[in-house]
Amino acid sequence: MKIRIKGDSIRFRLGKSEVERFAQTGKLEEKTRFLNGDFTYILEKNQDSELTAKLNGQVITLGMPEEIAAEWTSTERIGFQNEYQTGAGNSLFILIEKDFVCLDNTFEDQSDNYPNPNAHC
Repeated sequence: MKIRIKGDSIRFRLGKSEVERFAQTGKLEEKTRFLNGDFTYILEKNQDSELTAKLNGQVITLGMPEEIAAEWTSTERIGFQNEYQTGAGNSLFILIEKDFVCLDNTFEDQSDNYPNPNAHC
C-alpha cells in the first residue's frame, strides 16, 4: 500500500494482492518506522456512507463504506474519491485506487501492480 499526501489531499494506492486481502479481511495496515516512533496508515471497511479520514496521533485511518469496498474489490473499477468535510469550511480530498504499473522507468517492485490500461495503443 502506498500513500501520497500533498496539502489537503491524501491518496492510497493498493496492489492486486492488497486489494484481495482487503476484500477478505476488511482492513490493511502499513507502518513506516522512524527513529522516534512509527507512522501508521490504515484502510478499513466501515458503516459510513462516504470515504472518511481520521488522524489519531501518528496514525491515519481511511474508512471505506462496505458497499463501496465490495464494488471496488470485485470489479474493474479503479478507485473512489471524496471531498471529506473536516470542519470550519475545510475539506480533505481522499482518493483510494488500484496501483498500475508505471509506464516510465522506476526502481520500485511493480510485480503486484495492475496492468496499466495506457500501455496499449
